[in-house]
Amino acid sequence: MSHSQRDVIYSVVLALFIFTLAITVTIFASYAIFKFDIHHYYLDQEADMTAKKLMHNYNQMMRYLIDPFQNQFQLDNFRSSINGRTHFADVKKLFMLNFAVFILSGVYVWFRRKKRAHFNKAFLYISIVGVILVALMAIDFDDFFIMFHKVLFRNNDWLFDPALDPIIEVLPDEFFIQCFVLFFALFEGLNLWKWRK
Repeated sequence: MSHSQRDVIYSVVLALFIFTLAITVTIFASYAIFKFDIHHYYLDQEADMTAKKLMHNYNQMMRYLIDPFQNQFQLDNFRSSINGRTHFADVKKLFMLNFAVFILSGVYVWFRRKKRAHFNKAFLYISIVGVILVALMAIDFDDFFIMFHKVLFRNNDWLFDPALDPIIEVLPDEFFIQCFVLFFALFEGLNLWKWRK
């Protein structure tokens, strides 16, 4: 394998690391975002339970999604349908894939950082794609959100029925918008930084 090919591989792995890093930070920052939204959007009143209890249920949901050894989805104060549990299982698989790529790409980039060059201009092009996605999200978040789910999931289990999966009632659009905004801010910032570096 030539030096040029190795540099291409390094740049691709570095791009994957930046992408999964932005996702990982957003996943863990969602705790603070949700806690803020509970009070800002009165989600505790929507769920007719205390803010502490609502946060407890969110913690249970996230523990299932990020813990590879947690195999059963169950919330203390929200019932879940079969389709709802199937969707959370699908989300968990994506989370596990993201964490695996994040760790493996991070290790590779760390050990190769002083030996391989990377193509800075590629990160400018990646950031331009990010700007296009942000524009689509800003124009019509509902269509963007639907497109996002259709790309990632091969079923319609993500279309929650509030009567069967009431957890969706306390996960408003604003919560997902905030998570997407944080992700894109990190993603764009990191790619532009690599381009300018």
